[in-house]
Amino acid sequence: MPVFNEEATVARVIGSVLAQREVGELICVDDGSTDGSLSVLEGIREPRLRVSRHELNRGKGAALRTGIALATFPFVIIQDADLEYDPAEYGKLLGPMLEDRADVVFGSRFIGSEAHRVLYFWHYVGNRFLTLLSNMFTNLNLSDMETCYKAFRREVIQSLRIGEDGFGFEPEVTAKVARSGARIYEVAISYHGRTYEEGKKIGWKDGLSAVRCIIKYGVLSH
Repeated sequence: MPVFNEEATVARVIGSVLAQREVGELICVDDGSTDGSLSVLEGIREPRLRVSRHELNRGKGAALRTGIALATFPFVIIQDADLEYDPAEYGKLLGPMLEDRADVVFGSRFIGSEAHRVLYFWHYVGNRFLTLLSNMFTNLNLSDMETCYKAFRREVIQSLRIGEDGFGFEPEVTAKVARSGARIYEVAISYHGRTYEEGKKIGWKDGLSAVRCIIKYGVLSH
């Protein structure tokens, strides 16, 4: 779980994650927060919680690299430190891997009939465009490449060399798992999106960066 200035939500998210019977460890990486996020993390006494810290803000991808390298359990699920994704759905993500049908599972916000908060039209259009562009390079048929909820067999994700420090992690890891030959599944998840006033961070510049990464890692995969 990468954490950057999520003082208002991180304790609730941690409580929800640790309430799931599937969770053997939770690795939180404070990515140079300037609010009270680190104090909240250090104040939680739970043996399954491990806290790491970057002195300076380096980006979501950098925080995920740190956390993934520290993982020790058989499966790794990426969780944001906000309340947009529901840890109660971990069982859905793990199911195809526990049944030995998948090595990587994407949680899609755009399939199925799960609850979704109605928010930004242009975010929806942007996500669908980025997924389409990614699919053109990877030859996958994903419906939601940009989803936070990605689950991996630990040996699969730890074998990949991830270079992007920011939100480019999503298209990079998608291209690299596609190239690795890993078995990839999608499952439907709910989504409880935030407004910018509530703390949403991703913006149009991140969309441009995603396009760059899709092309960069898509070309390298051919």
